[in-house]
Amino acid sequence: MTDAIDQILINALMEDSRRSLKALANLSGLSSPSVAERLRRLEERGVLKGYTVEVDPKCFGYQLQAIVRIRPLPGQLQEVERQIQAIGEFTECDKVTGEDCFIARLHVRSMEQLDVLLDKLNVLAETNTAIVKKTPVKRRLPPME
Repeated sequence: MTDAIDQILINALMEDSRRSLKALANLSGLSSPSVAERLRRLEERGVLKGYTVEVDPKCFGYQLQAIVRIRPLPGQLQEVERQIQAIGEFTECDKVTGEDCFIARLHVRSMEQLDVLLDKLNVLAETNTAIVKKTPVKRRLPPME
């Protein structure tokens, strides 16, 4: 699906999505137009889905991060999903198999805010919350080989 040069370009963009074509060309040993063509093909094939900026929530006062396991009460699955989508402090959510239906990441400014947000869900679901102390592995790609 991808070759070694594609992988160099993808890894470089994962580290810094603002790298210039010239910088990517220097890393890959290709010309800037060749890099641009490879990136265009990777985009067309759906390998590259977008270019992002990483923002630190702490800069906006979100001092705490929590992982919340959510088990909807009978008949409440769709409403719980709508509530999670409506609460902006939920920054990620996966629908999963097992006892819990959702595992979500939540950013809050305080423990009091955490309580208020979870109270909105507690009438619809059981929750189990863990405060994140550290993230030893940030979001990354699995090996491309």
